[in-house]
Amino acid sequence: MHIDLDSFFVSVERLDNPSLIGKAIIIGGNADRGVVASCSYEARKFGVHSGMSSREAFKLCPHAISVRGNHERYSEESVKVTKIVDEMVPLYEKASVDEFYIDLTGTDRFYDPYKLASQLRQRIIKETQLPISFGLASGKTVAKMATNKAKPNGQLFIPHGSEMVFLAPLPISAIPGLGESTCKKIYEYGIEKIGDLQKVELRFLETVFGKSGRWIYEKARGVDYGEIIPHADRKSISTENTFMNNVSDERTLESILVSMTEELSSKLRRENKLASCLAIKLRYANFETHTQQEKIPLTAAEHILIPGIKNLLKKAWNQHRPVRLIGVKLSQLCTGSYQINLFEDNEQQIKLYQAMDNINFKFGDKTVCRAAGMDIGTRNFNPFLKD
Repeated sequence: MHIDLDSFFVSVERLDNPSLIGKAIIIGGNADRGVVASCSYEARKFGVHSGMSSREAFKLCPHAISVRGNHERYSEESVKVTKIVDEMVPLYEKASVDEFYIDLTGTDRFYDPYKLASQLRQRIIKETQLPISFGLASGKTVAKMATNKAKPNGQLFIPHGSEMVFLAPLPISAIPGLGESTCKKIYEYGIEKIGDLQKVELRFLETVFGKSGRWIYEKARGVDYGEIIPHADRKSISTENTFMNNVSDERTLESILVSMTEELSSKLRRENKLASCLAIKLRYANFETHTQQEKIPLTAAEHILIPGIKNLLKKAWNQHRPVRLIGVKLSQLCTGSYQINLFEDNEQQIKLYQAMDNINFKFGDKTVCRAAGMDIGTRNFNPFLKD
């Protein structure tokens, strides 16, 4: 079973603001800057899709409503769905904040898997008020493609043995993981539908695409040996900010980095995580992107992370060039509480972190923060964690 929360970010925004229902919504950017993180089906009708530049998106759909986005709310709703899934099924894989693979193998001896899948979907809809679709099939690939076919807010079962019939009329671009360049190469041979691809011999595909040939051959036939990987903790946490106007002022960049690092480290402590690698990402006006990272002792404390981030800024940034986007990433995470550094910390420092975290958890992020990052609230700050 594959389940996917339909236009998840948009759906959560509509929960909080019902006036957005039925309207074209673009999340993650404004008409001039940024990248589309998500969009409503009303916007998709005009060709808008996630990952495209906001400027291009608003050219296609000028009447769309721009929504800044709130990852905290998205995380909250994702946790609710995860809890329901965890209670109802034996084994699942959380592929992203809004997408799950569920292994129902063996349940058919005691229960109808399709009925169980339907009940799971209905419970999620009832308890969260979020639209959700699912596909049920013999493997992960066909299940995901069935979900895509069932959207929006639908469900579809592909019985074992009928995979090729289901896949045949679909375009080859519908195969998950088949990249744009590979599709173009297949198009050159006059192959556009998966049904056409099913007629091609394995030897030919292996000659043209090498080892990937067998993968393409099997996907076109609905063959997928992929197993469900049990839900695991994320290995990194990050945030990015695209500026309304390019920035070349060092103090402004440092202020934003302080705010970003402070927010990420607070999330680490809240989730009982520690990071052992920090990185910075810079994108210039011409979209040239640079990253810089360094290993650090395991920590979740800003007073250790912030100096490291500032140092990476000095290494990565050519100060003669204005910056379009800036980001911070904390990675190589592990579970554990922040340990007191006997040489640098004191009891007052630790109690300060605990007090700040308690206040921010109760009243919202940035209720208490460093003065260096206070003006960040007036900027186009749009954080999204990456699993």
